[in-house]
Amino acid sequence: MFTGIIETTGEVMNLTTSGTNVDLYIRSSISAALKIDQSVAHNGVCLTVVELGSDWHRITAIEETMQRSNLGMLKIGDRINLERAMLAGSRLDGHIVQGHVDQTAFCTGVEEKDGSWYYHFSLPGERAHLMVDKGSICINGVSLTVVNPTLDAFSVAIIPYTWEHTTFKALQEGDKVNLEYDILGKYIARYMEVFK
Repeated sequence: MFTGIIETTGEVMNLTTSGTNVDLYIRSSISAALKIDQSVAHNGVCLTVVELGSDWHRITAIEETMQRSNLGMLKIGDRINLERAMLAGSRLDGHIVQGHVDQTAFCTGVEEKDGSWYYHFSLPGERAHLMVDKGSICINGVSLTVVNPTLDAFSVAIIPYTWEHTTFKALQEGDKVNLEYDILGKYIARYMEVFK
């Protein structure tokens, strides 16, 4: 379980394949503090640490993970958002994030607004009912607030701190992002579907 509050970013050092699996080697400031078998969100995708070095760690992503998320687009040198699992006694500063990507979307524009930024995204219509104005959304692992959702689009506002400490500063129009919808909304939608 995560909160969507990014601890740091990491750099993709290497990528190797074994069958349909992809091993990603990530260098970061938290790698030395990790443990084998620990869950870490990588761009919002919960993955298990399988190997450690002095300042890097390795994770393995299966084919479904690569297809469902934007991890398959990563290249050596790319930055990635990282968050360790939350502690049971910690404050929930963001919102409840599972690290299970629901789908991807594309950035359709970036607007600078006198010290902050608005990022606009496409939204497939079949999931529009999960977007609530001023509700929560997780984009590449970052807990954010939905702004002006429509049937096929939504936006988020980024403050300078978030822009500086996540990969949003490198995000451009046309880039693919990982989306995880609010778990409470997903449960309510499923309940309504089953018991209508």
